[in-house]
Amino acid sequence: MTTTAQPSATLFSEPIRRVPGRWIALFATAWLGIWMAQLTPIQLLLPQQIAEVLGLPIDTGEQLASENWLEPVIAFGVISAIAGLCALVAYPLTGALSDRTTSRFGRRRPWILAGTLIFAVSLVLLGLQNSSLVGVGIFWSTALIGFCVLTAAITATISDQVPVNQRGFVSGWVSAPQAVGTILGLVLVSALGLSTLVGYLVVAIVVVALVAPFLVLLKDAPLAADQRPEFSLAILLSGFWVSPRKYPDFGWTLLGRILVNLGNALGTTQLLYFLAFGLGSVNALDDLLILTAVYMVFFIIAALVVGKLSDRIGQRKIFVYISAYLQAVAALLLAFVPQYGVAIIAAGILGLGYGAFMAVDQALATQVLPDSHSRGKDLGIMNIATAVPQAVAPLLGAIVVVVFAGLASGQTDATAGFAGANVGFGALFVASAVFAVLGGLSIMPIKSVK
Repeated sequence: MTTTAQPSATLFSEPIRRVPGRWIALFATAWLGIWMAQLTPIQLLLPQQIAEVLGLPIDTGEQLASENWLEPVIAFGVISAIAGLCALVAYPLTGALSDRTTSRFGRRRPWILAGTLIFAVSLVLLGLQNSSLVGVGIFWSTALIGFCVLTAAITATISDQVPVNQRGFVSGWVSAPQAVGTILGLVLVSALGLSTLVGYLVVAIVVVALVAPFLVLLKDAPLAADQRPEFSLAILLSGFWVSPRKYPDFGWTLLGRILVNLGNALGTTQLLYFLAFGLGSVNALDDLLILTAVYMVFFIIAALVVGKLSDRIGQRKIFVYISAYLQAVAALLLAFVPQYGVAIIAAGILGLGYGAFMAVDQALATQVLPDSHSRGKDLGIMNIATAVPQAVAPLLGAIVVVVFAGLASGQTDATAGFAGANVGFGALFVASAVFAVLGGLSIMPIKSVK
């Protein structure tokens, strides 16, 4: 079995041949493994690991006996932000280098392989860090670098091989596995009672196993040496800047993506801590599993249905508007009605909003790229707007929670009492809503795409 690819002579032309179902199936399977390996740590393993290193294990009730509950929140934020800086470089660098790769295996496949291996090995080494936050920070950073290398290359295959009128549907298969991957990862770790190390080992094996079929069977047309763009460090560095004045639609899409993803990440990356410290749940892991399951159902429906609908009617922007505002509604519900029953409703609304956004915005992004010769690099820059907000949001969120919880409880350090927790997390969710709304508004000036 093989998949289609563009011949070398038309390597930089817009693809016109629709990719078959088997290509989409392999593509979706690869993304399932990728999201399991990235989101299971972010949602569960990493915050739980940090709390354990600091002596505040989640889901045992012990965290509720400590006034130092903000320490893991702050540590999680700092570690995630450092990893985010690595992603800031890794994404566009990988994209630019893959655009220039002349391997006989193609431009993207070598980078998909390298990213998968770096990602998987780093996750295993991360799982071995049971006493050092420095070690946790180092290996989560290298894991995120591997994630960026892998996803920069695999995302570029959409622009390389998928025609415009199929990209909404195909992009839905980037998005739908995100929700499925998250819930499967949480089920594996929580329901089976896996230790932190075993949890990391499982998701490492999964990402290798599920990316491998796409890697092996993908037909990735090689770049001839005489077609390779001129290369130098100066050209590489200058290519990281895409002028918003010269390419305004690219700039507005990038800004909107940054804001919406930052809003989403502010509302989700601290969710385990919100359940444990904000709502005082002694079953935070089980509660997180239920919320994620609800989120997953609505996310998948929105990603697949809305992505295909946007292809059919040729509209992208209206769906991005609506999805951003749905996310804001979900965040405001959590801010002003901090109850678990309301959180379940908010999870469904958030799933609808973010699922639609992920499918349609990815298709939109592929339609505003400045140059077909630099698709990998430009999509690498665009992907920064997904990974970096997710990485820096825990730090920004920790700052918001610390400041407002401290104000409410009269403390200004990591010993702020639980009296300020609801205020701190409420402020966090308000900030999430504000960024989501601003992200929706940022799409309005785009002219080249409806």
